[in-house]
Amino acid sequence: MPPVVKQALRSRWFAACAHVGLWLLLILALVNLGGQAPELHDTDAVTTPLQDTVPVAGLVNLFSPEAEPGPLNVTNTLNPFFTRHFIPKAVPPPTTRKIEVTYLGFYQTGNDPKRTLFKLGAAYQVAPIGARIATNLLIAEATMQAMTLTNLAAQTNILPLNVKKELEVPIQ
Repeated sequence: MPPVVKQALRSRWFAACAHVGLWLLLILALVNLGGQAPELHDTDAVTTPLQDTVPVAGLVNLFSPEAEPGPLNVTNTLNPFFTRHFIPKAVPPPTTRKIEVTYLGFYQTGNDPKRTLFKLGAAYQVAPIGARIATNLLIAEATMQAMTLTNLAAQTNILPLNVKKELEVPIQ
């Protein structure tokens, strides 16, 4: 602190003025300076309507059909957030299926044609020579060792006895 300020704070005149000023403030506070306390009374009820805490009138528009967003599959327009680059090309449906055939043998009674026993998938079947066992597979011959299957294009498949073989046939 500068010496001038220190000297002013230590002087008797400053102490006397501060003392008188504080007494004057105390007297004025006790006399109320002519002011009055505010009038306090019970409040009157205000008749304004109460406001809802949740505005439910806006909820009707929230669930209306017009508020639904448009379809997302509109791809003819330029959109930086949609690309067809990562969509795989459509795979054509299969034209063939695989079946499992197991030749189990044959039997013949009297002058009847030979009947073959075979397992097609999980089902046991009996069919005469020349019968169709799948879409285009026909039984051509049955012997003690093997059964010969043929199709309309004259391609043959030979099935050994008791051996499961997977064949590919067209789907109808």
